Amino acid sequence: MAEFAESSTRKIVFYTAIGIVFFVFLARLIQLQVLYADVYGKKSEENSIRQIARTPIRGLMFDLNGTLIVDNGPAYSITITPAEFRMSGLTLLSNILRTDTQIIKEKFEKGIRYNRFTPTKIKRDIDFKTLSLIEENKDRLPGVDYQIESKRFYPTKSKATHLYGYTKEISDQQLLEMGNEYRPGDNIGATGLEAAYERYLRGQKGFELITVNALGQIMGDYNEGKNNIPVREGSDLFLSLDAKLQALAESLLSDKRGAVVALDPNNGGLLALVSKPDYDLTTFGTVTPLDAWKELNTDESKPLFNRATLTRYPPGSTFKMVLAAAALEEGVINQNWRVNCTGAFRFGNKVFSDLHIHGSTNVVEAIQKSCNVFFYQLMLKTGFERWTRYGREFGFGNPTGLDILEENPGLLPSEEYYDRIYGKGKWTQGYLISLGIGQGEVGVSPLQMAGYAAAIANRGYYHTPHAVLRIRDKESGKLQIVPTETRKLDISPWVWDVLQEGMYRCVNEIGGTGQASKVKSVSVCGKTGTAQNPHGKKDHAWFIGFAPRENPKIAICVLIENVGFGGAFAAPIAGLCIEQYIYGKLIRNVQQNVLTAAQSDQAQTQQREH
Repeated sequence: MAEFAESSTRKIVFYTAIGIVFFVFLARLIQLQVLYADVYGKKSEENSIRQIARTPIRGLMFDLNGTLIVDNGPAYSITITPAEFRMSGLTLLSNILRTDTQIIKEKFEKGIRYNRFTPTKIKRDIDFKTLSLIEENKDRLPGVDYQIESKRFYPTKSKATHLYGYTKEISDQQLLEMGNEYRPGDNIGATGLEAAYERYLRGQKGFELITVNALGQIMGDYNEGKNNIPVREGSDLFLSLDAKLQALAESLLSDKRGAVVALDPNNGGLLALVSKPDYDLTTFGTVTPLDAWKELNTDESKPLFNRATLTRYPPGSTFKMVLAAAALEEGVINQNWRVNCTGAFRFGNKVFSDLHIHGSTNVVEAIQKSCNVFFYQLMLKTGFERWTRYGREFGFGNPTGLDILEENPGLLPSEEYYDRIYGKGKWTQGYLISLGIGQGEVGVSPLQMAGYAAAIANRGYYHTPHAVLRIRDKESGKLQIVPTETRKLDISPWVWDVLQEGMYRCVNEIGGTGQASKVKSVSVCGKTGTAQNPHGKKDHAWFIGFAPRENPKIAICVLIENVGFGGAFAAPIAGLCIEQYIYGKLIRNVQQNVLTAAQSDQAQTQQREH
């Protein structure tokens, strides 16, 4: 009896265990088939459906007149799908692409880490011969394919290297920061407008869904392509740039080191931005050869350096209007106040020179003839604090906000700065004298100087410089206006009259240092400057100006490094640029306006200023 009871108990335990196992499997089956059907259904599809990314065409750029200035051309890139590629084909692929096997392996392994089923770019911009060899050996190179991409090309004579900028392959760090927006091998804006407006220019990727079998072979479009995600092309940029003016300015600086920046005084639009020496943007169209990159970085002329926005040179006499505005507006002097210039000014035991004897001089004449003695004394009379405050009003010591993400704020000294550098109570009024003529510690960029000239031109309205006016969405055709900022300098109308009169005489009357910038039938206003070079080379030549005086349409700054005098070298270039923009063409021979070396020597003797 006891044995029978024990046997029954075993059966109950056995059948109970079987029942529990059955119900566990049943519950799991219901969970997989019903509750988690969507989740695991998608995972199953992922094993049979492959997602192929399609790169969008990058947005175009147009100039002020609607001329296409940055375009796209076709380029072919070779890809590897890691799940399909066989390492036995590595040597063959390396020989066809003329690329080291280690480089291919590194990109292959990087592709595995990202997504083994997604094609990874291993070489860009291949030629047709290479593409043909890939196609001929397709059976021996499973997983190797090509994609049609686009690369930049520039259909006009204007290079605008430092303005347009270039794209480059995204780095690992950028991939981490950008999230799902990019994949390994993608291009991203690296400098200039390409970087600043990357989110508009890049567009949105499209995705093509295809089915594959268990061996990874393509069977066709998934669901007849109904689930494909279309490519969205990048938006177009409409710039304030005048391509013809840009091309002329580049040609005038072709054998020099320096910069030209031109602005529309009415809205701050960038009409031209030139930095020389520069480089060929097509070098960066796809993959930059290592030797080309090394050459650019080791070139002692520094072509990668943007002299238009990153330099920090003393502005010389072009800065004199800052001091004049401060003294006039603060009531330190009036327009009739005079200084007797004897060719030098003694302060303590030091003599500050002026290469001309100007005699009795007022503020208008001092700007016209660039009288140093007048401004030496005016600086002491006006004081450091006022000079600094008005310098800030004109935008010095801060970035302008130009939309290329590459600026040096410059340096505008102050009492606090001198206390920090020299020690409180250890500097004297003698330290200030050279500041009055734009020498000493003050440092500016050509971009800042063009903004300063524009503010004088429009009598106190400072518009933030900007290169892009509108952005056009290609899909909707909608135009987005790029907002800008404007502020008003707190300076009286009569003060602007005085500054403009001095600048007008500088160009248009005898004794003016900027006569080489004259333009036929155009009332050009300007100011020359020659900034001493602390490194022992020749001085830097400056010119700032605007035209026409009655209705300003262009404000300009020209800087040429290590050549000498602003009136001889910078002013002629500015005059030609103004002429091109006002008339839409040059109405004279360039050689008639750009001085020869012999003429320059004579002009230096006659017109030298500091």
